[in-house]
Order: sequence, then C-alpha cells, then structure tokens
Amino acid sequence: MRRTPHHLITLFLSLIVAAGTALPLRAQDRKVQNKPYIDLRTLHYGFFFGVHDQGLSLRGNGYIDPATGRQWLVKNDRPNFGFHVGVLGELRLHQYVGLRLQPTLYFGSKHLKFRDQLTGETQSQDMKSTYIALPVLAKISGPRWNNYRPYILAGINPMYDLTTNKHTLLRTKPLSCNVELGLGCDFYLPFFKLIPELKFSLGLADILDRKRPDLHEADNVVFTRSVDCATSNMVTLTLYFE
Repeated sequence: MRRTPHHLITLFLSLIVAAGTALPLRAQDRKVQNKPYIDLRTLHYGFFFGVHDQGLSLRGNGYIDPATGRQWLVKNDRPNFGFHVGVLGELRLHQYVGLRLQPTLYFGSKHLKFRDQLTGETQSQDMKSTYIALPVLAKISGPRWNNYRPYILAGINPMYDLTTNKHTLLRTKPLSCNVELGLGCDFYLPFFKLIPELKFSLGLADILDRKRPDLHEADNVVFTRSVDCATSNMVTLTLYFE
C-alpha cells in the first residue's frame, strides 16, 4: 500500500484548527468584515498553485511467465510529490452553493518497484506524468463568521496525460477520470481571499494500457500481464487566490 502524506494533511488541518480557534461563539466578538460583498458576485475568478502526491493503485494477478517461471510483483513504493497550477472560475448558484471549473496542469511522477519472486531481482520505473485536467466541482459553504468560511466540495476530474508514450515497463492510458472530495476554508483578507484546500482524488476505471505497440517484446509483456488492474489516486494541497 502507498503511504499517506501525513505531513501535508497535518499542515492543512493545522490551518483549519487555527481558523476554528479564532471563531468566537458570542455575538460581542464579531469583527469588521473584509471584502463583505465578494461572495455576492455571480462569477468568481482566481488562480491557484499547490503540491500533490500522485500514485497508482496496482492489483497483481500472480501471473507466472511460462518461458522463465518468473513471477513479478509490483507496487507504488514511495510518495511521489509534484506541483500543480491553474485558474479558477466559480458560478454562484445559491447563498451556500457554487459550481467550480478549474483548468489545471499537474507535473509529477509515480515510482514503481517490480520484484521477481523466483530470483529476488528488482526493477524500477519512474513514470513521469504531465496532466491536463478540467475538474468540475460543487462547493458547499457554511455561513461566514467574521473573516472565515469553511466549505466542502465534490466532483469529477477528467485528466489527460501527455507523457504516457514514454512509459517503459508499464504504460497507462492517457485519459482517466477521477472522483474528488475535499474541504477548505475561505480567509477574507483586506484585498483578496486566501483559500487553503485539501482534496482527495480516486480513479474510477482501470487505466492500464494492454494494447501498447511493443507488447510483442517478451521483456516488457510480462510486466503488463502481471497486473490485473491499475487505478490512479492523488492527494492535493492547494492555495487559491481570489
């Protein structure tokens, strides 16, 4: 199994806790609101950047190469950190509901380790990825208190990998689709909104490419045949500026 990037989650939760401890429970603690009318606009625009840990969940099938007797097991053996940038457009549907469109570029890689159960030999593959993504997300916000407003969000993220033709031992399909769930908090500053957000992305379908043109090469086909299913996953920590 892949390791969860605990320090990313801890950092994000620390920001949320810091905001939560600042939310007073009594009316006399109310403060002057920054940007009091910003959420009344029909359309919101902004930009964002962040870091992420992208991975590949692999399910082996115990395939044994009839020619050599080798049986290869594969795993995503370490965190795979990358960065992403993009722009944000949000349509206000209701006082507490908005619809987001977020064109995004993701840069990163996934490191795979193969181990032969017969000889103990290992091989590795660094699957570099450059994704063009177009997430569509529903954002559900809580009531604003002073200069803070928490929210949750969910949606679909279709992604296209521009670098799959460079993968060697295993190759994935360029197009994938993920379901995304996340949470965040709007911080209303004097001149703009700063929004930290933590989001989890899970692949909906098998993206292992079994029709690669070099499948006839025995040295490569055994790795593909050893995997029954491959799905993408990602954890992202993002800062938005609106």
